[in-house]
Amino acid sequence: MDLAAAQQVLKTTFGYDEFRPGQKAVIEQVLAGQNTLAVMPTGGGKSLCYQIPALLFDGITVVVSPLISLMKDQVDALNDNGIAATFINSSLDYATIQSRLQELRAGDYTLLYIAPERLDSQQFIQALGQLPIKLLAIDEAHCISQWGHDFRPSYLALSTAIEQLPTQPQVLALTATATEQVAQDICQRLAIAPDHEVNTGFARDNLDLSVVKDQDTDRYILDYLKANQGEAGIIYASTRKEVARIATLLQQHHVKAAMYHAGLEDNIRRQNQEDFLYDRVQVMVATNAFGMGIDKSNVRFVIHAQVPGTLEAYYQEAGRAGRDGLPSEAVLIYRPQDAQIQHFFIDQSEMDDEHKHRSYQKLQVMSQYANTQGCLQQFILKYFGETSESCGRCSNCRDDREAQDITTNAQKVLSCVVRLHARFGKGVVAQVLTGANNQRIRDLDLKGLSTYGIMADQRQKTVTELVDFLTAAGYLQSVGGQYPTLTVTKTGVAVLKGESQVYRKTAQTVKQAAPVNDALFEQLRTLRRQLAEDQQVPPFVIFSDKTLHSMCDILPENDAAFLNVRGVGANKLEKYGETFMQTIRAYVHQPVASQD
Repeated sequence: MDLAAAQQVLKTTFGYDEFRPGQKAVIEQVLAGQNTLAVMPTGGGKSLCYQIPALLFDGITVVVSPLISLMKDQVDALNDNGIAATFINSSLDYATIQSRLQELRAGDYTLLYIAPERLDSQQFIQALGQLPIKLLAIDEAHCISQWGHDFRPSYLALSTAIEQLPTQPQVLALTATATEQVAQDICQRLAIAPDHEVNTGFARDNLDLSVVKDQDTDRYILDYLKANQGEAGIIYASTRKEVARIATLLQQHHVKAAMYHAGLEDNIRRQNQEDFLYDRVQVMVATNAFGMGIDKSNVRFVIHAQVPGTLEAYYQEAGRAGRDGLPSEAVLIYRPQDAQIQHFFIDQSEMDDEHKHRSYQKLQVMSQYANTQGCLQQFILKYFGETSESCGRCSNCRDDREAQDITTNAQKVLSCVVRLHARFGKGVVAQVLTGANNQRIRDLDLKGLSTYGIMADQRQKTVTELVDFLTAAGYLQSVGGQYPTLTVTKTGVAVLKGESQVYRKTAQTVKQAAPVNDALFEQLRTLRRQLAEDQQVPPFVIFSDKTLHSMCDILPENDAAFLNVRGVGANKLEKYGETFMQTIRAYVHQPVASQD
């Protein structure tokens, strides 16, 4: 089977002229019958790597996908494009599952989506054995590796299940985040030859990375959302309590926001996710329970209000912005105390000592990322084993803020920590410096310290933020697990001795994540939302933002021109062409306003 047939399907079914980087190599290997590992960034077009072969193969392609809440969206998108697909998961009753298996045996479907937990059932594996399965595509394949950030025991049944299927289907494993060690582990477990790994690199040229430190989180988020009104985004927090707090804050400021975490009732969680996918709400505030495999292509920003536990998790979650290739932004708001939350999670986990140690190391890497002065993308790529030039786009590469000399205030803080003999955390340090007169300060007899009250002209919160800055910048070190204490580092000692100065940059200002949309784009977006509501599918299932922007560039008024729009195939032309062209024609031919 040659690549020309795949190229034809790419154009006529999916409406694209060219493959994205890596897609051609993966599809060539799959069509040649080779087990393959595809490591491609989020938004890199991994799904086409199995969807196109599925349309060319005789038989069924089974897709293992970890989140059942997303399967319906993926299947809806395929069905909307004229491709016969279905899913089987725990949301269906027994009779429906049996009915779908019967339809699959009758050849009614080309693609079948299942959750990995299905393969824990020997009965289900036997049912799959009756199907002509040609290809097994394993999405989020890093979940199979114990070295990965999101290891899932249910994935371990995959290799056993493959061996039990009579058709011995070939395997395509796909992931966006895999270190060299994780990639080796995937290949070993799924019998993929190392030279059959296709890795397109981890760089996301349309994603601007930013780290924000030493600022009021709530103020920054509210300012950011004001600057990016109408654009869809995700805000991640580490705890359910913080998710609820931020969501309530946004709603009080008239931002259309919903929340998502494992503590919500299933029906509420489902409704909130649907509202976000259907563009009924602008912002989803969530724990890391939300997002794996989310196909919503028009997410313009991802903000981490608290630091996550690993760089892999961060980059995967950040990568949910800009899946359509349009300019987007990923912002990490970093405060050292948030890293302590992750530290606490590790302390309280049931992991063995080896895995805990590995988790502490991964958390340390995350803190190093937040505090690096170098290029943020370069830091991430190096972690994944790639060398690169500076990106020129991240907050460090374009940081031209004015630096202020804060050496005197820094010396006051460092001096206080020394006089407290590294026995206390930042709360007590800030209370001593601002001259607090609470019971604890009196009980500890700290009012007699020479540093007591020497910053009484400042708010305790301001001094605490300064302590955070000095910790993040390496002048102080936070030691311990749940209740860390502060010590002065060698760099801090040099400041105390007057051998070096401390500079702190002025507050970061927010920026708009995406270009300003023109009037036609907004009209097309409104039309798309109306059609989506009528059909009860998410708007991106009909067309992506990138396709709408392509319409605005080409301004198609007939079928031939509409087929030249990126992301429009024959099926989409038939279903939506005339409806969208009516709006475009009305826009193009509207009377020009008089210029008296």
